[in-house]
Amino acid sequence: MTYRPSSFRITPITEADEELSGLLEKTLLIDGKPANIFGVLAKHPALLKRFNLLGGFILNKGMIPQREREIVILRVGANCASRYEFGQHTLIGKKCGLSDQEIVALLRPIGANAWDKADGALINMVDDLCVDDCVSDKTWLALKDSWNDAEIIELILTAGFYRMVSGFLNSAGVELDKGVPDFSENPSI
Repeated sequence: MTYRPSSFRITPITEADEELSGLLEKTLLIDGKPANIFGVLAKHPALLKRFNLLGGFILNKGMIPQREREIVILRVGANCASRYEFGQHTLIGKKCGLSDQEIVALLRPIGANAWDKADGALINMVDDLCVDDCVSDKTWLALKDSWNDAEIIELILTAGFYRMVSGFLNSAGVELDKGVPDFSENPSI
């Protein structure tokens, strides 16, 4: 794995004015405080507001079922070696029906696991995008067996959004929140 900072390069906000507090109250809170990603993003309130809109849509209002969305997000986190992304979405993925074995399998090459055709297409889509920024014809045809055009658009943009987020988290050295598993230290989750 390539180098990843192990501590914050940008310190999360600890004090916020009324407007920023209102934004942060709508984010994931851990022990009453915003998750570290949102504390760091709060250094740019206008961007945090828009980030929350798109991220909130993907997580709460999209058309992709939760389990399949989490397969995409976790595979992106694994491909980007993003401890924070993979850790946070390990917790979310479990709530959405993914087993520990499935989550761990998302850390491995797809050929080493037995995924059904539909799940395999999602994993291959993420792998294609992370390697070449384009879904291959073979993967596209497999996606078309299970998803309509609007859903494929959302799947690709979900992968892209979380790839961007993973790059941000890795680069800014955003530390894991309390209680979040670290796959780099325990690949068996």
